[in-house]
Amino acid sequence: MIILACGTSYHAGLVGEYLFEEIARLPTEVHFSSEFRYRDEPFEEGVAVLAISQSGETADTLAALRKAKEKGLLTLGIVNTVGSTIARETDAGVYNHAGPEIGVASTKAFLSQITVLVLMAIYFSKNNDSLTGNLLKELGKIPEKIKKILFQSSAIEKLALKYKDCANFLFIGRRYNYPTALEGALKLKEVSYIHAEGYGAGEMKHGPLAMICPDFPTMAIVPQNGISEKIYSNLEEIKARKGSILAIAMEGDKKSRH
Repeated sequence: MIILACGTSYHAGLVGEYLFEEIARLPTEVHFSSEFRYRDEPFEEGVAVLAISQSGETADTLAALRKAKEKGLLTLGIVNTVGSTIARETDAGVYNHAGPEIGVASTKAFLSQITVLVLMAIYFSKNNDSLTGNLLKELGKIPEKIKKILFQSSAIEKLALKYKDCANFLFIGRRYNYPTALEGALKLKEVSYIHAEGYGAGEMKHGPLAMICPDFPTMAIVPQNGISEKIYSNLEEIKARKGSILAIAMEGDKKSRH
């Protein structure tokens, strides 16, 4: 599978790459549409292309899709806008049905794109994966979990006021949360016009640590999973350089507070 997208949809596609490979055991690559359309690469038989676009009219993604069709590849789409060009020109696909995206920050589309990608990964796995049941249960719990987070809006506002004068932010995460870090940085740029960068946390020592200082906060995504200790190690490196940390962590995670 080759996933083609731009911006926020590209970050959703990066999550899709993990999902397709880990759940469906389907080798997957993700490309910026703007780069794919100008590449001259060979294609093996049996390759499919999945174009992701909120509007269904993204010019670079549409051009990349048309290139794939010229090469005789199966083309699929995930789009939010019914009747859009990408929806019409793909061989098959899925509508997000997330409603119109009013603001620049494509929040509803991003969440719904990932939801669709989870369901596609489960479908491609033929429901044989042991994770399938738990994934579907957790998908059903997401609305309530989002409500729970939104109830913390006053605390989140206080944090925003505390760091509002910072000119730079770093977002870090690992595995599935690496694309989330990229998306978080993009959201801050789009909405607040503040410079932000997203990084895979494992790359901290390969450059970004040199930039850490008290005025350069780090937004760290700290889930409880098999690589939590790796993230904690990154946080210690940041603290050693007097860097401020805003951790998005699980309830009861005391390590992220120290």
